[in-house]
Amino acid sequence: MSRILIIDDEADITDLIALHLRREGHEFDVMHTGLGVKEQALETRPDLIILDLMLPGQDGFQVFKTLRADTRTRSIPVVMLTARGQMVDKITGLELGADDYLTKPFSPRELALRVAAVLRRTQRVQHVSELSAGPFLVDRKNMKLFLNDEPVDLTTTEFKLLSTLIESQEAIHTRAELLREVWGYNDDVATRTLDTHVKRLREKLGAWGKHIVTVRGTGYQFASDPPDA
Repeated sequence: MSRILIIDDEADITDLIALHLRREGHEFDVMHTGLGVKEQALETRPDLIILDLMLPGQDGFQVFKTLRADTRTRSIPVVMLTARGQMVDKITGLELGADDYLTKPFSPRELALRVAAVLRRTQRVQHVSELSAGPFLVDRKNMKLFLNDEPVDLTTTEFKLLSTLIESQEAIHTRAELLREVWGYNDDVATRTLDTHVKRLREKLGAWGKHIVTVRGTGYQFASDPPDA
């Protein structure tokens, strides 16, 4: 059983989501405004947040950025929910690091299944202890990365991406595999999201970013001995 924070300004929507989450055995809290979300998350410690983008007080993108900016709430997975149909909103949400995205009107059953998938991915990462490769030490339980014993600040999605690559060192991961494994998402619109996250991850890794190798026309791999080393 997980605790989920539902944030949507439409009471009928939150009631519908709550009904299906209750059937799945989850506990939940409900908010109808974007104000005070971080404080609520710090108080109730949700395992996942369902976040609408069109909110009074503060929109969902602003709320998401606030959550990701605080180390105490950064690791909480977020499923974005919105009535917006524009592709740009979907791309923006995924590029910011949202764990999944659904557009209204939606199937409550599909939402419940996506919530379960995100929770499984998150919990699996937390239950595996450590991965190491050269100067890289990945503490999957606490979702922390160390390079030569120095901590590196990564977003949740960046951490999951690097963990997935290091877990199968030298293996070539296709774009579809990484989108499915890291985001639980598998369509063409998210391809740009993957590339953007790889670019940001390399920048944060500095000289060690070369260990993430692009395999032209296929995807990416973590190389212990990169070509230009």
